Amino acid sequence: MIVWSVANQKGGVGKTTTTITLAGLLSKQGKRVLLVDTDPHGSLTTYLGFDSDNVPASLFDLFQLKEYTESSVSPLILKTEIEGIDIIPAHMSLATLDRVMGNRSGMGLILKRALLALRANYDYVLIDCPPILGVMMVNALAASDRILIPVQTEFLAMKGLERMVRTLAIMQKSRNKGFKVTIVPTMYDKRTNASLQTLNQLKKDYPEQVWNSAVPIDTKFRDASLKHLPVSHFAAGSRGVFAYKQLLLFLERLDINE
Repeated sequence: MIVWSVANQKGGVGKTTTTITLAGLLSKQGKRVLLVDTDPHGSLTTYLGFDSDNVPASLFDLFQLKEYTESSVSPLILKTEIEGIDIIPAHMSLATLDRVMGNRSGMGLILKRALLALRANYDYVLIDCPPILGVMMVNALAASDRILIPVQTEFLAMKGLERMVRTLAIMQKSRNKGFKVTIVPTMYDKRTNASLQTLNQLKKDYPEQVWNSAVPIDTKFRDASLKHLPVSHFAAGSRGVFAYKQLLLFLERLDINE
């Protein structure tokens, strides 16, 4: 089972879009995919047509469990309308975890333990992270084989990337874990100098980590979200899908070589 977290401390850079699109493409390959929504706002949960305020169980319940076995964790998983994709949904109560349980011993490893109990059931786990460093992001990073950092191709997003890279460095030092990091340029508009300059700067500043392409602006992403479908299932021939297919091939090659 391969675990990828999609994270950035800046909002609006394409984290949920990246998560659901890669999941859709993997499911089309016949892979069994589990999505984990760690953001209290529940964007990924809502995207898939669930009311995050009224789900029967959520990721919050995971932190109340006494043990982490397949039988205890599985009831928290919801089937989606998309074949091959399940989700552990978010609930707004996740926002209280840092205050209520943040200092409890072992809190940062709960998600990792839970996913290990499910490793025979899924080929991939994709974790959609909140834009803040807290218990949920710490759990996601600790559970992951690779961190994907979507970065909007504009100047302000570069500042957010710097903060995220510093966060990962702190995590690596404190937990003695080496993260595989892939930076994913998003919302690229080839008609603007800002997008081109930002993409070039990313390649210059992070040559070993940045994907050597970019996800373009594509209105099909928004249209697909209205239908609660991955864009791969809504507009398979769109330029956005083509870009994410190339990204997926890139990531698969990295996982094989590393």
